[in-house]
Amino acid sequence: MSDILHFEQDDNGIVVLTMNYAPTRNALTGSGLVDAFLKAFHRIETEHTARVVIITATGSVFSSGGSIDEMERQLRPEFSSADLRHEYREGIQRLPLALHRLEVPTIAAINGHAIGAGFDLACMCDIRIAADTAKMAESFVKLGIIPGDGGAWLLPRIVGYSRAAELAFTGDTFTAQEALQWGIVSRVVPATSLLDEARALAARIATNPPESVRMAKRLMREAQHTRLDSHLEMCAAFQAIAHKSPQHADAVAAFMEAKRARK
Repeated sequence: MSDILHFEQDDNGIVVLTMNYAPTRNALTGSGLVDAFLKAFHRIETEHTARVVIITATGSVFSSGGSIDEMERQLRPEFSSADLRHEYREGIQRLPLALHRLEVPTIAAINGHAIGAGFDLACMCDIRIAADTAKMAESFVKLGIIPGDGGAWLLPRIVGYSRAAELAFTGDTFTAQEALQWGIVSRVVPATSLLDEARALAARIATNPPESVRMAKRLMREAQHTRLDSHLEMCAAFQAIAHKSPQHADAVAAFMEAKRARK
């Protein structure tokens, strides 16, 4: 896909997107990474062959977040608050929207430090697993700014308001084990086996009927802001589609065959 974001897809439909921009330790601003991600997501959405996406990085850093060089540029007097508002809307804010809309499940394989917007990138994914050496922080306040990429929307939905407030208001760095304890990640694994673990998890997802997985993800996303009655209407519509799928018919036939064989 690009030199800074490697795109790899195997025969099982598992896509691995690997950030690789050492000069800024995979900073999401001032690097072209946001555009590279959006191109990758467009490919995934239009080719319809991907079943799971893993986002990770080379080396010992997942993402350093926002570029300090970019922040220094934005301090210049010629950049007004209105200019900066448009930069956010037309820049990094496209990333959480694109990831939220992506139909296939996403797994963040956090290989190292995930700081600020880099941590929020992990929070944009459906599932997070971390190397035992990883460290994370919602660190915007340390620089006198706020989570401009949606972190204040994402984090409370993952850990609840109180814990999210503690992390956002202090900007404290925390370990992978603490992230596991708080429910930010679902597992912590040795750094040397992180990608293998992520691929194994992705393979367990990819073996299931892809359209059912996509609809299940959509239901979970929509459930974050819809009323129960509206959610149930969507469930009924999706379930009607699922019941008539060949994958469902095959699964029922296999179950009934096994049931008859046990008699």
